[in-house]
Amino acid sequence: MTDLGVLGVRGVPHVVRRGAERVGAATPADRDRSVDALRAIAVLGVVLGHWLVTALVADGRALRTASPLQHMPWLTPVSWLFQTLAVFFLVGGHVATRSLASARTRGIPYHRWLTARLARLFKPVAAVLGLWTVAALALLLSGAEFGTVRTLVKLALSPLWFLVVFAALTAATPLLTRLNPLWPLAVVLHVDLLRFGLGGPSWLGWVNVAAGWLVPYTLGAAWTRGELERRRAGWVLLAGGAVATAGLVAWAGYPASMVGVPGEGMSNLDPPTLAVVTFGLAQCGLALLLRGRLRRVMRRPVAWAAVALVNLSAMTVFLWHQTALMATTATGLLAGRLPGLHTLPDSLGWVGARLLWLPVFALALAVCWAAFRSFEQGGDRDRRSQVVRAHRPSDRGTAVEARHV
Repeated sequence: MTDLGVLGVRGVPHVVRRGAERVGAATPADRDRSVDALRAIAVLGVVLGHWLVTALVADGRALRTASPLQHMPWLTPVSWLFQTLAVFFLVGGHVATRSLASARTRGIPYHRWLTARLARLFKPVAAVLGLWTVAALALLLSGAEFGTVRTLVKLALSPLWFLVVFAALTAATPLLTRLNPLWPLAVVLHVDLLRFGLGGPSWLGWVNVAAGWLVPYTLGAAWTRGELERRRAGWVLLAGGAVATAGLVAWAGYPASMVGVPGEGMSNLDPPTLAVVTFGLAQCGLALLLRGRLRRVMRRPVAWAAVALVNLSAMTVFLWHQTALMATTATGLLAGRLPGLHTLPDSLGWVGARLLWLPVFALALAVCWAAFRSFEQGGDRDRRSQVVRAHRPSDRGTAVEARHV
């Protein structure tokens, strides 16, 4: 390598650090960076969880879904680590209620506030729907099996259910700012008692889609009200949620996995059960306890810049991570059935191979991010850093708030 090349390689960390310092300098001093860190952890947890427990097995010309949790139940703790939706709803409720209060102070009407927030959520959806409509038609016209196409489209669009629920809770934020989390928790408890204890109809479970995620969302509102600032609150949520979840799994027959497992008669997530809600309480308690440590970590320029970048692209990452997995899987088929990509997830060998595929999935997601991030960031042509601009104080309240969905 030439001296110039060596200098170029050695200069990369310096350039990264300078860029990170610019982001830090443009961030308001009173910003609670732990909130952004928790959101980034929640989003990346879901992404890694899907990449680890979602397998597309090649069976002749068809692809079918499978899960390592089905064949290796001892991997169940993976679902405890990476099923982080409760933390996302906790942060979402905190940020939305704080943002609404700020908008009211500035005289911004509710409809303008809501439009700005929902636009950030749903603009990236148009790109996903458009691409997969074209892709599904192309696959069917090329002779692909309908079952395979249905599997791919279902996986690609599965993140949309989350956005619908989150959007509904966001729209209802003015009604939820003072709602005690015990009320939706009581609804979840009674729904499960009716379903599982008294033999009620299974459709009652869908009430928990709203009530279950209302629990962490209203916890976020309580956080905004200052009711969760003491560490005692975090410990009560963590210990109480963990004990309740363990009891429900051990004695009430709830599955230990916090995600759905093919072949199991009951899923904790589809629709949400009391077990996944109490587990979410434990997660929220842990998140609250980690705030101080996260604030200290976020003082490091590079760490903060990485978190800021994830937050600005949160919806793009969330919506396209399954597409990245499937694109890699489909491309890999050209080389035959590859371990950890097309094979049955039933051994440690599959686990080791899948871990090696994670950087490839990340690279495919980076390509998707580069192609479609403008849908989330509004197609702004200004060449200044989107991260810097989004974290700079501004009088344009709704524009800034929209970037903190």
